[in-house]
Amino acid sequence: MTAFIVATSAYPVSTPSSWAEVEQTLTRWVSQAADHHAQLLVFPEYAAMSLAALFGDPLRGDLHGQLDALQSLRDDYLQLHQRLAQQHRVHILAGSFPWKTAPQRFHNRAWLCTPDGEPRYQDKQIMTRFEREVWAISSGEPQQVFDTALGRLGVAICYDSEFPLLARAQVEAGAEMLLVPSCTDALAGYHRVRVAAQARALESQCYVLVSPLVGEAAWSPAIDVNVGAAGVYGPPDRGFPDDGVVAQGAITEAGWVYAPIDLELVRNVRKNGQVLNYAHWSEQRP
Repeated sequence: MTAFIVATSAYPVSTPSSWAEVEQTLTRWVSQAADHHAQLLVFPEYAAMSLAALFGDPLRGDLHGQLDALQSLRDDYLQLHQRLAQQHRVHILAGSFPWKTAPQRFHNRAWLCTPDGEPRYQDKQIMTRFEREVWAISSGEPQQVFDTALGRLGVAICYDSEFPLLARAQVEAGAEMLLVPSCTDALAGYHRVRVAAQARALESQCYVLVSPLVGEAAWSPAIDVNVGAAGVYGPPDRGFPDDGVVAQGAITEAGWVYAPIDLELVRNVRKNGQVLNYAHWSEQRP
């Protein structure tokens, strides 16, 4: 399949009071996107941290305690996304989760759930200062690309999108779309991710989808303030908008941003573009 609709979310933080509320909210969001005929749905980095509200005080304010407590919900969280992907016949990149792999070892992990087959995941590669110095989240398994019925895609979690060689490795492995779930607490952070997304789209002449966490949760030491706008970007070249912005939402406005994707445009611009950034990458000299 080369042409389809994508939905990338500006997903709001919340304070759920029960697991049933979590299920209802996510089911509503997925159903809405499916009703708009979207076949690929992207949720943001650390969207799973809203689940920490279920544990109540004093754990709500205990960042490290939350990491261990959240592990009791991770299987249900993954199964919910996989069930919705199968039910609606869509591909879902679930909001990333602090996944425990060993005692005191956690990775920022985003799961890709598809209508057919087992879920697969991408771990964040490069940690921000907050993740390193406060949270003790560490880099996980190496990056990869995912073969799907919609095409081959890569996932660059937030800060990872700001490092060109990471994205380039995924593109050279065949990715024609990059998914960028993000979580930033200031406009400067949002703009770093957006500028990086547009740069990656230009360099590799591909689509880049950005999904931010938005809103405030004063009770949370991790996701208390969240700023961003959902967007879909491409190379400013033949077949794409002159500014490279395929679709973009408003800052901090929760909701889906929908966009048509045509991978034939990617293949054509890589061969016949006004410039050939993708092909000429190897000509760079230090």
